[in-house]
Amino acid sequence: MNRCEWANCGPLEIKYHDEEWGVPVHDDCLLFEMLILEGAQSGLSWSTILKKREGYQEAFDNFDAEKVSKYSDAKIEELVKNSGIVRHKLKINAAVVNAKCVLEIKKEYGSFDRYLWSFVDGKPVNNKWAVQDEVPVSTVESTEMSKSLKKNGFKFIGPTTCYAFMQAVGMVNDHLISCFRYPDVIKMHGVE
Repeated sequence: MNRCEWANCGPLEIKYHDEEWGVPVHDDCLLFEMLILEGAQSGLSWSTILKKREGYQEAFDNFDAEKVSKYSDAKIEELVKNSGIVRHKLKINAAVVNAKCVLEIKKEYGSFDRYLWSFVDGKPVNNKWAVQDEVPVSTVESTEMSKSLKKNGFKFIGPTTCYAFMQAVGMVNDHLISCFRYPDVIKMHGVE
């Protein structure tokens, strides 16, 4: 079975690639989760984050932004000691700050989903990459998303992180055209 090259690292990557990566996400809670996980991944491998994903879900109340936004300094210190997540205080603080920002975005836009998907005009971008080296690390859209998120107070959210997030939640289809998932994801994007 032909997959995107990056997915052939191990069973977690294969499962994630085959079932989630590139599939359009419109659930605010899952969008918040992926944003936090992509920020946590900064400087690390995605494999590290996938291995700790359940730990993150447990530690961060299944990414309920309302709950995470109320984390106290004591809770943050507790998280810094939690081996089930990446114990990086700035990234943990960023998750709490970002939860508060998500709540503000929801007030203004009605949903986090509506705000995020506006960077691709509400519909996925279907790319046609033949080899992994063609896939960019950031785009005009991810740069605009990063600027907007930062303006709204978000942390750990540069253009590269935003692009990885866009790929993960199906705002862009960056499966290689030779990948068995490419046509499936195209159909999910409403394109035949």
